[in-house]
Parts: sequence; structure tokens; C-alpha cells
Amino acid sequence: MESVTTDTETDVFEEHRPVLLGVAYRMLGRVADAEDVVQEAWLRWSGADRSEVREPRGYLVRITTRLAIDRLRQVKARGETYVGPWLPEPYVTDFGDSVPDTADRAVLADSVSLAVLVVLESLSPLERAVFVLREAFGYPYADIAAMLDRGEPAVRQLAGRARKHVEERRPRYEVDPAQRRDLTERFLAAAAEGDLEGLMSLLAPDVRLVGDSGGKAKAPLRVLETADNVGRFMVGIAGQGIPEVSFRFLELNGGPAVLVLSGDQPDSVLQLDVLDGRIQSVYIIRNPDKLRSLAW
Repeated sequence: MESVTTDTETDVFEEHRPVLLGVAYRMLGRVADAEDVVQEAWLRWSGADRSEVREPRGYLVRITTRLAIDRLRQVKARGETYVGPWLPEPYVTDFGDSVPDTADRAVLADSVSLAVLVVLESLSPLERAVFVLREAFGYPYADIAAMLDRGEPAVRQLAGRARKHVEERRPRYEVDPAQRRDLTERFLAAAAEGDLEGLMSLLAPDVRLVGDSGGKAKAPLRVLETADNVGRFMVGIAGQGIPEVSFRFLELNGGPAVLVLSGDQPDSVLQLDVLDGRIQSVYIIRNPDKLRSLAW
């Protein structure tokens, strides 16, 4: 007999959907893949025997994590080649009143930042799962062990290895949104005016520019380094102009970002990492496949 999903079952799932999407996105770095995983989790949930589900949130997070691990393993097994530098797909974040504590908001923002997600790409699927569940969502080791069918000592070892790897490789930056927004506005203004000297005053000497096009739009095919190279590049592309250009500020990956529009279509996303009042990293995402979720 075909099972029927009740409104209550739907309500319970929808209540936890933001957390499930957050777990899946941090695991995969791709919005479409994360949404596919959450949809598959819904199918598993709608067909589950409710008498065996004691704690819906834990059950749903476990399903989502395992599905994300499987998806991540498939991607790695295919050995996909990517043209130029890779950045995660931009993810709209608005923690709103659901995360009132400033410290908790900072942890969530950091765990979904472009800088951290790039480092997470180099972890194994299991290491990534443990890191996300522990560092971003604060699950106890015992709960993570149960979700992954691993012993707690093994999970602690995975967590320690993943944390060490991330701490060694992620760049330092400040999460103060007001300062990042201010520097972003000044950066855009200087680039638009062709003010190389003004740009140089905003950039750290060892600043890096990472452009992600996937070979489907114009962007550097390697990481640009030094303030002189980054500044000259920005003045150069600003001088080329974008038809019917407009800018929209929004929160992406836990911090302020700029969506650059050509007419009403997304052209690119720009986001900065800031430390000690200087721009440390410039991220530009131009791959049209990664901008589809931002079109409206």
C-alpha cells in the first residue's frame, strides 16, 4: 500500500530544511547538489517508519550527511577537471533571528565562507562531514559517531585531523560586516574611476585575486598575487565596461558581497576578505552555472 505523507510530516521536515540545506551545502559547496540531497532526504523521510524515529532532527541530519558523503565520493571518483581556479557556488545566507548570539553567528558565517569551503575541498568526505557537524553545528562526538556508524575515538581522530588541516591552510580574515562593506564600496568606486593609487591603498601587499569562470566567461585562469597585479587587473576590467551594469549588495557565504548585473542578468559576484583594514583576498565568480540561483 502506498504511503501518504501527512501535513505534520511535511511541517516537521520544513522546520528542519534550513539546517539540512546548511549541512549539505557545507559538505558539497554547490547549491544545486545540496538541494538535490535535501530532496532525496525528503523522499527517505516521507517513506520512513515513524515509530522508529525518536528524534526527527538527528534522523534527518544523519540521512542528509550520508547522502552528501555519497555525492561527494561520486564527484571525487569522476575526477572532474575544472578550468581555472575553483570557488564554491555563492550561497545566500541570512541567519536572521534564528541565531541571535553574536558568537554563534560568527561561527556559522566562518564555516560557510569561501575561504573555508575552498580548504574543505581538500578533505576526505568523512573528514569534511565530521568537521561540518562538529565545527559548524556543534554536534557531540557521540552523536556524530552514531550518524556515521563509526566509533567515537575514530570520529575524534577525524575531527582533529580535519581541524588541523583547516587551521593550517585557511587565510586569516575579519568577519566584521560593516568594515567589509565599507571596503567593498571603496574598492568598487576606485576600480570604476580607474584610480589605481586609490586601489593600491586598500590592498594588502600580498593580496590574492581568485577568479572562477570554469572556462565559460572571462576571468584569470590562475590566481593573481600582489597589490600591483590585482590593482591593474581591476582597473583594466572596469575600463572594459559591462552593458547596462548595476550593483546589488547582499549577504553571501556569511558576509557582504556584490552581485554585478548586466541588465537583469547576473554577470558576476565579488566578495572580499579583510584583515587589519586591508583587503587580503578578492573573489570573483563568473561561471554562469554558479550564478543561476541568484537570478530573479
